[in-house]
Amino acid sequence: MIKGHCLCGSIQFETEATPKGVSMCHCGQCRRQSGGIWSSAYVQDEDLVIRGPVRWFAASTHARRGFCADCGSFLFWKAQDEGTTSFALGAVSNPTGLTLEKHIFVADKGDYYDIADGLPQKD
Repeated sequence: MIKGHCLCGSIQFETEATPKGVSMCHCGQCRRQSGGIWSSAYVQDEDLVIRGPVRWFAASTHARRGFCADCGSFLFWKAQDEGTTSFALGAVSNPTGLTLEKHIFVADKGDYYDIADGLPQKD
């Protein structure tokens, strides 16, 4: 069981499913919203239980982002045409039991850091 919550605790989430796609996103939108690299994993929508008042923001025509309107925690990323939801690994209570698989949107990463862990990097 993986459980997580926002900074103030107004939103909680959990899943019994094994998350997939454990990654660090370097895109400009994630950097702007999270203040840095955003780490996430995803599960099928029906396998994710969310409690609390998630506020959704359509940052593009392709996806929306879920956050807590009280504390501002960026918790979820949901593509418009997929049946999965990504959740913030930083909001998960330890231990996660997960291992980072890849870096995504590295073509858009900030110029103030290097990626040197040897994991696959997707443009």
